[in-house]
Amino acid sequence: MRRKRLKHVGLAVLLMLGSWTAAGTVPAAAAEEAPASAGLLRAMQQDFGLTRAEAEKRLAAEEDAADLEPVARRAAGDAYAGSWFDADRGRLTVAVTSGAPAATTRAVAATGAEVRTVEHSARQLDAAKARLDRADAPAGVAGWHVDPAANAVVVEVVAGERADNDVRAFLDEARAAGPVTVRTVPEAPGTFAAGTVGGDPYYTGNVRCSIGFSVHGGFVTAGHCGGAGAGVSGWDGSYIGTFQGSSFPENDYAWVSVGSGWWTVPVVLGWGTVSDQLVRGSAEAPIGASICRSGSTTHWHCGTVLAKNETVNYSQGAVRQMTKTSVCAEPGDSGGSFISGDQAQGVTSGGWGNCSSGGETWFQPVNEILNRYGLTLHTA
Repeated sequence: MRRKRLKHVGLAVLLMLGSWTAAGTVPAAAAEEAPASAGLLRAMQQDFGLTRAEAEKRLAAEEDAADLEPVARRAAGDAYAGSWFDADRGRLTVAVTSGAPAATTRAVAATGAEVRTVEHSARQLDAAKARLDRADAPAGVAGWHVDPAANAVVVEVVAGERADNDVRAFLDEARAAGPVTVRTVPEAPGTFAAGTVGGDPYYTGNVRCSIGFSVHGGFVTAGHCGGAGAGVSGWDGSYIGTFQGSSFPENDYAWVSVGSGWWTVPVVLGWGTVSDQLVRGSAEAPIGASICRSGSTTHWHCGTVLAKNETVNYSQGAVRQMTKTSVCAEPGDSGGSFISGDQAQGVTSGGWGNCSSGGETWFQPVNEILNRYGLTLHTA
């Protein structure tokens, strides 16, 4: 029975919901080359309309792109302007500035990456975004991030709010900070916590959330699910442990210590849609790569990485350094796991939409959480 098994595998077994740019933490290396599970391949076939062979080819190409990105970044040096995975071509694309020496462009191409010439460097775009991060955004602004393919800072405005005076003033400020593109989103982002309902993985007071990933001594999850010192109960009502650290807004991460007969394992639940997934490391997937999440409400869904280092403007306050995905989520999925292949990516924070009509979801990168609290990911 699934619930009984959940307690035996511990709190880390849960979900893949909510990567970003982590500072300082070196991703854990995969224990070994492991083929993609049949369940994961079926999920990719269903969510991306691929054949099994196409899904296998894409996963292999994404793994190669993730390994190649830091090499190509070093080759580009100061001319580096961002990178992303091109699913149609199955290759990593690296942008370099137009003023870069020809030798630099050749060095990047020699790594095997596709090269695109652009006007603004990643350093310039990051500086423009940092200036916006210091501003107070109105509710009609959903968030902002650097889009390397557009070579601009993308500011997302909630539909129908473009003419609002405060929104217009913010956009003027954004354009003064650097190159900006404005896009419209259907809804304002919100977190995915839920009130108490039966059969959920963990509770804090009357809030239900989802477990992210096992770490030695506990698990990581979303900060908006509970404050430091708050007690946590499992699906069966038994005591699990306590929030040892929590940050929200500005960040959206937390970690919970585990005890009272509960323990952790390096597994993410597939909820019967796919087989349960082993976690073998936390190498960051590039923009454009496929990614899946697991959560206690909507279980298993997949999509792609849309943006990194995005500032998301929730009603409770801005949260920074988030990764945006095309994966849907719903209340109760907060804190759950985002995973790419067998590599942990982050914990679900919030988004807009649902899993009936679609939407977008952000996650807090897991490496940032591990680094912040000095935690070690539990890997297979």
